[in-house]
Amino acid sequence: MSNDIQTITSKLWAMANELRGTMDASEYKNYILAFMFYRYLSEHQEQYLVGNNVIDVEEGQSINDAYKEQAVDAELNDYLEDISASLGYAIAPNDTWESLVNKINDSQVIPSDYQTIFDNFNKNAELNKEAAKDFRGVFNDINLGDSRLGNSTNERAKSLNNIVKLVDEIEYKGDDGKDILGEIYEYLIGQFAANAGKKGGEFYTPHQVSKILAKIVTSDVKKLDEFFNIYDPTMGSGSLLLTVGQELPKGTPMKYFGQELNTTTYNLARMNLMMHNVSYNNMILNNADTLESDWPDGPDEKGIDRPRSFDAVVANPPYSAKWDNDETKLKDPRFSDYGKLAPASKADYAFILHSIYHLNNDGTMAIVLPHGVLFRGAAEGKIRQTLIEKNYLDAVIGLPANLFYGTSIPTIILVLKKNRKNKDILFIDASNDFEKCKNQNNLTDENVDKIISTFKERKDIDKYAHVASIEEIRENDFNLNIPRYVDTFEEEEPIDLEEVNRQLEQDNKEIAELEAEINEQLKILGVKL
Repeated sequence: MSNDIQTITSKLWAMANELRGTMDASEYKNYILAFMFYRYLSEHQEQYLVGNNVIDVEEGQSINDAYKEQAVDAELNDYLEDISASLGYAIAPNDTWESLVNKINDSQVIPSDYQTIFDNFNKNAELNKEAAKDFRGVFNDINLGDSRLGNSTNERAKSLNNIVKLVDEIEYKGDDGKDILGEIYEYLIGQFAANAGKKGGEFYTPHQVSKILAKIVTSDVKKLDEFFNIYDPTMGSGSLLLTVGQELPKGTPMKYFGQELNTTTYNLARMNLMMHNVSYNNMILNNADTLESDWPDGPDEKGIDRPRSFDAVVANPPYSAKWDNDETKLKDPRFSDYGKLAPASKADYAFILHSIYHLNNDGTMAIVLPHGVLFRGAAEGKIRQTLIEKNYLDAVIGLPANLFYGTSIPTIILVLKKNRKNKDILFIDASNDFEKCKNQNNLTDENVDKIISTFKERKDIDKYAHVASIEEIRENDFNLNIPRYVDTFEEEEPIDLEEVNRQLEQDNKEIAELEAEINEQLKILGVKL
């Protein structure tokens, strides 16, 4: 992270903590991040208005003032439709970020102004039917009536005003003029996740873990002229999707597909991707349960299965979550090839099968899961065996414990491919390579690089990696527990008993001499022994 971003975010985080009062970090983030997004949209619209000569700005005039003068009365809707057709959204002159800040500075904001701004945004989001889903309700998690903002309407408006002032102070460009907004936003999401405890793990994958997944699924990718399609079936804040995009060769066009069950987190993902300059045309996101009706695509109106497949699939699903494993799902093409369903109390293999189902024949999939998927038996054992016999499983990577927010359990990364030439499985035990931090363990860049280079080279490394043949896997009854394949035991040096006895005799001699000296001193002092 550059010094610019570190300085800005540290200041912003300290100020945010002062303002949030009794509100949990996991809830306060909805206000800070949403207002940052609103500012971004408003200023992005200004750039469009000027850059495309939609309005004329006179010397000394602000873009917003020019917009107010020219987008008036009957012409206003024409302007909004024009803007929405290009950007996917439109903000009226009186609702722009600059207008809001000016009202606050002039003490002209009334409590209902905030509701009006967001109502108008939702209304204008319907102007572009193709983009409506991407913007509709994106600010719904700003609870304008939350009593923790204040006991009265005016007190709540004052709290919102303070948040707007805080966000308005953020410098979105570094000293070199580079736009660092996306990086600031990403850092804040990570900070909120760290302070949200268990809830933080529900929407954020630590960046170093994301980097490992991203580097793995892009390791064989050359620069493409056609779109590279990335899918995360449990996308959280969307950070993992973005990290994959950052690892692709520069200039590669890409589309981001993601699904998220939690509506608040889904809204966060929409904001996060757009704050990283992902066009609404290139993000296809859905707010639903991944393990229920298949998405994206799936059976058509005639019941014929037409699933969409992707070049890369990445996931960090909720570990050992409950799900509805009704027997009818055995007919679901995502699960039907395996003859068994993941148990109702542990959906881990359901997420694996959904993900591999949507991977194209030349793609790579990487998923983070608890160690139990490596050795649990019954239905899970059967599914695991089938995946191995289909030659889908490419690598098993053991990570250190206590990397994730909200859980200290050690995790693993499974790497899967459909069109593998080799018949073996690479095991990497990286569980002891980490940097100890205050509350959590952290993977350094060196730790990440070691994992990736080992994954690419695919060679045995003493006490770190082993390439196991399918025969070896069968001999272990398809149990993939890493210690069966990578021996990390360090032998202790043999004990020299003669040396121990000599040292013991010397210690006893010194003790006797000390006791004699003490007794002599006690006699001098007249102490009777």
